[in-house]
Amino acid sequence: MSQNPGDHESSASDDGLNLGLEAIFLEPPRPPSPEPTISTYRRQQHSLDLNPNHDTWSEVDIRLVGSHPLWGHHLWNAARSFASYLDAHPDLYRGRSVLELGAGGGLPGLVAAKNGAQCVVLTDYPDEPLLNNLQHNVEKNIASPNQQYTHVMGYIWGKTLDPIFEVQQKMAHTRGFDVVIMSDLIFNHSQHEALLSTAETALRDTLPGENHLPCVLVFYTHHRPHLAHRDMQFFALAKERGWICEEILTEKFPPMFPEDPGEEEVRATVHGWRLTRLPREIESKA
Repeated sequence: MSQNPGDHESSASDDGLNLGLEAIFLEPPRPPSPEPTISTYRRQQHSLDLNPNHDTWSEVDIRLVGSHPLWGHHLWNAARSFASYLDAHPDLYRGRSVLELGAGGGLPGLVAAKNGAQCVVLTDYPDEPLLNNLQHNVEKNIASPNQQYTHVMGYIWGKTLDPIFEVQQKMAHTRGFDVVIMSDLIFNHSQHEALLSTAETALRDTLPGENHLPCVLVFYTHHRPHLAHRDMQFFALAKERGWICEEILTEKFPPMFPEDPGEEEVRATVHGWRLTRLPREIESKA
């Protein structure tokens, strides 16, 4: 997650509106950390046991920007939980195309890349410090020549995906992603429509009878328990737009900010959901 958990009411969906950080993310940031830091994700033993002869890596070092209004200076619990889930389910993406939105340090997408995704596009707000840091993490954690299949791009949710598809086609000779990753993004209440529009365009069509459905994976924590119902409106809106929504995981962590208000049990829980769509001909008849 590389955005500040604020209650964002304004929309930046119209091309004529100001799309600067101050227009999209309205809540003032917490006092920032002054210097870049390193957070390490260590692989869990069950992931090593799943693929004892294939994936030999044991940890990923994620450099985090030291100061940024989009909160790219934390490795969020949702990202850690996401990485563990992807590590345990490589069949979702191995040999397939992955797009991460709001990547921050990029941990989930990097795990997918290290575990054999055909190509991974890591995106975040088109801000130079964020993207440079994300590129550093790719170069640090993805060995050459596999780096050529992991690409960093700036992207504003809801805008055209054509530049991303162009990059994907160069890497994988295909258009449309098998997996879209959203890690700790749905607290941006004003951006639910934009996120879903992006997912609808980015995800390839579901084919009749296929076993591995293209999907959007959404992991999050209710950072503000009193606004949890607003977070959940993302899934209500997704269902209205034809998505099948299924909760696939809950996992407990120490809360990111123990001093924050609200029930600690809620703030300590990561939730994971999978969103899929029916094949177009079935969807049109429903």
